[in-house]
Amino acid sequence: MIYRITNGYIVRLLHHLEEKFESTHSFKFIGTFLVGIFISGIIIIELNRQNILPSAIADKLPTNHLIAIDMVFNLLLFIEVISLIFKMVQSFSDSVGRQFEVFSLILLRDTFKEFSHFQEPLCWANVSPAVIPILAASGGSLIIFVLIGFYYKLQKHKPITMDESDLISFKAAKYTIALLLLVVIHFLGMLSLFQQIAFGKAYFSVFGAFYTVLVFTDIFIVIFSIRGNYSYPVAFRNSGFAVSTIIIRLALIAPPAYGAAIGIGAVVFAISLTLAYNYFTSEESVIEFLIDREKRKVIAQNHLKKNKI
Repeated sequence: MIYRITNGYIVRLLHHLEEKFESTHSFKFIGTFLVGIFISGIIIIELNRQNILPSAIADKLPTNHLIAIDMVFNLLLFIEVISLIFKMVQSFSDSVGRQFEVFSLILLRDTFKEFSHFQEPLCWANVSPAVIPILAASGGSLIIFVLIGFYYKLQKHKPITMDESDLISFKAAKYTIALLLLVVIHFLGMLSLFQQIAFGKAYFSVFGAFYTVLVFTDIFIVIFSIRGNYSYPVAFRNSGFAVSTIIIRLALIAPPAYGAAIGIGAVVFAISLTLAYNYFTSEESVIEFLIDREKRKVIAQNHLKKNKI
């Protein structure tokens, strides 16, 4: 009873948060907020360049205008991660797709990050060593963007169970995970901001740490889904999707050129996995398996009743 009440509360709370986050008003506010941060960042940096700010504050602030681009793009990535979390409660395959989307944006962020390291005024001698990493990151993000489109088109969204109680239990578990992930990403963001203010730099990557957490949550979802459907194709497909998250995590710690190539490999792996799964399993075969599973369950229950009698 307590389990059902708790899960019902979590589902309602997450639905409420998602509706607020996905509303038109929220998007307008987020857009206005990002524009304000970007303009404010440029103004504060210029004030620091002109030695107008107090020395206690100036020492912790940058003097390069290009850093404002990296700062606002990090905030945009943070918002995309929150959107990813809300998508986790829908489809596991779509959730993996959102992880690819965020990674492609991280590659673009790395392009802006490299750009922010340049000193003003720009000169070729200073920027030439970063040209190849910038081309690798931006080109890799474009390829992943195209591959993600093919990935979504291949998804069939076949049911994993016909048992209503198993389905409710599985959804409740995903809602609980999503709520915990919201707490985790906000904690990581606040910790990074505190380190940036207190020490002048963050000592860890927010998105790298979050993807590490995603590896564990994806594996948990794979294991939990076995309760509803213990078939080899489904278990292999879901486990493969979890592997693609691990590959993305490795890509985040690699140099830009290698990271882009590894990320592309992760998406190609997920597409190949989906193609194989769709080819060897039809929707009818999955439904037949689930119906047969329910029949076996009923037969077993009837057998137990007869033995009791």
